[in-house]
Amino acid sequence: MEFPITIRFKILTLAPKLYVTDAAGQSVGFVRQKLFAFREAVTVFADETEAIELYKINADRIIDWSANYHLTNATGHEVGTIRRRGARSLWRANYEVFIGDRQIFEIREASALVRFLDLVIGEIPLIGLFTGYFLNPVYNVTRSDEALALKIVKHRSFLESRFLVEKLADISPEEQECVLLSIMMMVLLERRRG
Repeated sequence: MEFPITIRFKILTLAPKLYVTDAAGQSVGFVRQKLFAFREAVTVFADETEAIELYKINADRIIDWSANYHLTNATGHEVGTIRRRGARSLWRANYEVFIGDRQIFEIREASALVRFLDLVIGEIPLIGLFTGYFLNPVYNVTRSDEALALKIVKHRSFLESRFLVEKLADISPEEQECVLLSIMMMVLLERRRG
């Protein structure tokens, strides 16, 4: 897998579909999220044919205020966990990424102002449709010592959201697998923002 990784999805669809490709344009994963599920359950496939199942992401509760999302591979082995920080995520998106009991990364939105403006302007009829074109969040993925490892940038878009994941520091293959799945789940949870 070559960085940067591109994650994209269509905004105006009933069931969100997430396409993940690497720098060479090769499919890294595909997700079609279920419409009506009491508890968040996501399956990551190798590509959009949905022939090869790679991972599953399952929430530990129905309400996702501070839910844990367990990441497992196709054999059922746990890859890691991502936890949404409920109160902290009101001002800016904030997620913790774990392998076992050890927190390895934190995904944090860089600007609370962009989130606030997106929430306010997004509620204005017609104008709210265009917030994805001029309000583009940036997310920093840092280690527990605050060292920046990855950066996620949402690019301007109108009918499709596109995120670019750039690697800024060396990370192990085990960490890379866990954090990429965590980023995919974070994008699904934050997709309402366009």
